[in-house]
Amino acid sequence: MVGEEGAFVLGWDEVLTEEELSMTLKVLCMSEEEFKEYKEQDGWEDDSDEEENSTLSNEALSRLKTPCKKLLYDSVLLTLESYGADLKAEQDLLNNKEAYKKLSRREQQALHVRYGQKKILHQLLELVQ
Repeated sequence: MVGEEGAFVLGWDEVLTEEELSMTLKVLCMSEEEFKEYKEQDGWEDDSDEEENSTLSNEALSRLKTPCKKLLYDSVLLTLESYGADLKAEQDLLNNKEAYKKLSRREQQALHVRYGQKKILHQLLELVQ
C-alpha cells in the first residue's frame, strides 16, 4: 500500500502521495470484520473513482475521522522522535549566524532540509489534533 519507498510524501498544502495514504488509513482504521468484507469484495479495485475525486489537502486532513487522525498523529510523533534534534534546536542553529557559518555547505543544506521536514510534520500535528 505504501509503495517502494515505505513512506508518504507531504507538502505544505497537501499530501503528495494521497492515494497511498488514503488507502493505508482506510485499511488500518477498519475493524477486522470490515477488512475481511472489503477484501472478499475485491474492494481494492472498487474505490478507484472515489480515490481520484478526493484530495488530501490540509483542510481534508483536518476533517478525517478520529481514528485516522490519531493514527496520523502517533505516526508523526514517531517520525519526529527519529530526528536527532527538535524543531527549536534547528531554528536556533539557523538563527545563530556564527554557528551556522561553521557548518560545511553540505551540513547547512542538510539543516535546511531537516528544518523544512520538521515544519511540515509539526503542521500536520496541528491539523490532526
